[in-house]
Amino acid sequence: MEQKKTKVLFVCLGNICRSPTAHGVFRQLVEDRGLSHLIETDSAGTGAYHVGEPPDHRATAEAAKRGYDLSDLRARQAVAADFGYYDYVIAMDVQNLGGLRSICPADYSGYLGMMTDFTDNYEGDVPDPYFGGAAGFTHVLDMLEDACGALLDQIAARGVSG
Repeated sequence: MEQKKTKVLFVCLGNICRSPTAHGVFRQLVEDRGLSHLIETDSAGTGAYHVGEPPDHRATAEAAKRGYDLSDLRARQAVAADFGYYDYVIAMDVQNLGGLRSICPADYSGYLGMMTDFTDNYEGDVPDPYFGGAAGFTHVLDMLEDACGALLDQIAARGVSG
């Protein structure tokens, strides 16, 4: 009998900085643990500002420095149907969490919450680095590596094994 995949969706505003970075980090962590056949990941934005575009070049460059490849990712907008597919819908900040709650069906039984809910090392929002400098992208990547590792540990502890 084939085990059902655990599906994770990361969400920010435009899906070009934070959520594709989380997508790339989490995907690599899953692959490194040999769990790609059991865990699927994606990313989206609550806004449609950048649909079809690749991640921001600063996010891509910072991720590449640490061995994460974001080159195949393209922005898309989160939709209500995502809640029928994904087990975890994870927002990068409270604003986007509110946007997700507004489209979430009342009968959704998966996890809808914040990225920092999975780590004891950071609280609150994963800040949007878009209007800042390189240091913002470095900080976001630090946060996402920590939180994605903790999320994967939690999923694995619930019975996903390679």
